[in-house]
Amino acid sequence: MADCIIIGGGAAGLMAAVTAADWGKTVILFEKNPRVGKKLLITGKGRCNVTNNCIKEDFFANIPCNGRFLYSSYAAFDCSDTMSFFENLGVPLKTERGNRVFPVSDRAEDIVIAFERAIKERSDRITVKNAKVTRILTENGAVTGVSADGAAYHANSVLIASGGRSYPKTGSDGDGYRFAKELGHKVVPLRPSLVPMVSEEEWCREAMGLSLKNVTLTLVDGADGKKLFSEMGEMLFTHFGVSGPLVLSASGHIRKMERGRYKLIIDLKPALDEKTLDSRLQRDFAENANRDFINSLGKLLPAKLIPVIVRLSGIPAEKKVNQISKKERTELLHLLKNLTVTIKDFRSIDEAIVTGGGVDISEINPKTMESKKVSGLYFAGEVIDVDAYTGGFNLQIAFSTGYAAGVNM
Repeated sequence: MADCIIIGGGAAGLMAAVTAADWGKTVILFEKNPRVGKKLLITGKGRCNVTNNCIKEDFFANIPCNGRFLYSSYAAFDCSDTMSFFENLGVPLKTERGNRVFPVSDRAEDIVIAFERAIKERSDRITVKNAKVTRILTENGAVTGVSADGAAYHANSVLIASGGRSYPKTGSDGDGYRFAKELGHKVVPLRPSLVPMVSEEEWCREAMGLSLKNVTLTLVDGADGKKLFSEMGEMLFTHFGVSGPLVLSASGHIRKMERGRYKLIIDLKPALDEKTLDSRLQRDFAENANRDFINSLGKLLPAKLIPVIVRLSGIPAEKKVNQISKKERTELLHLLKNLTVTIKDFRSIDEAIVTGGGVDISEINPKTMESKKVSGLYFAGEVIDVDAYTGGFNLQIAFSTGYAAGVNM
């Protein structure tokens, strides 16, 4: 019999295991994959954006869903604590644009190795079992252990840290929600968050594979014209619509998807104001005065985007540049600063970085992460109905809630 059983060897589960062991508890950590931290290995494009080097106010400004629930756990283990934790485990960190924190090595592998080393150093208190938990055992309203691979394992407390529904190949298959429901918990309907988006416009397919760098993407709610998100960075056109870092970030600001309601406005030349860009256009046109319009944009735009822009501009492709009117040039200028993609839908939750929704926070003690319904049952990480924007904030939620659960178990 162990003191604690933890279901899931991801960010929250690993933090909880190390923390509980440091508080003198014996831990059995169940992980269905052969190795812990499988999802950590692919975060941040394989670099692992472990946290955000920001102040408390900025952290909570990036938690659009149930941020208040995190006040206590974040106060106990904040972004600076996460940075200290990994540096003490021998992983030097660096802060990049947007205060995003990465290993100096740019290797997510180093974060997983650090956790594996921490577990090995506490092998007298932490046992990792490569097995799938199928049921949580209870008696008289309290947990008594779990059933895994046909055997019963007993403990005084059980932590569900099994992740969400996104990236099911990493083991996040939604088991945690099933366990919660079986034990009488309400689960807020799941939705994809930080996910690619499907466009109404067919032209995105034409530009498939094109990555735009140093563009500004603005998300507008067509219901009231409100700007929900605007940032400079990188995005990608795909066979279904749009993806890439900017698009994933923007998707996190859409709380309820309605076809056609949201628009993404791309400023292809954010470094140039309209007057400067107009001067640039006039200069390019002067150099290509006798050429067809479609052959005059090579210096201004990537090749895949030229036929799209030409068609959307309404200027005939074969029209000689010296015949383009000022009105046509002005409309082209507006298009370059306001290339618009209408959103039809999110892609599947399987493609989302984060799962929105989850175990209802009203049924979890925010200081301890213990269930208010079942004694000795705890929750941490993505399985809870809390999610954030990109930038290391979702991993910080996992570490803060995992730490709180680890201490209180």
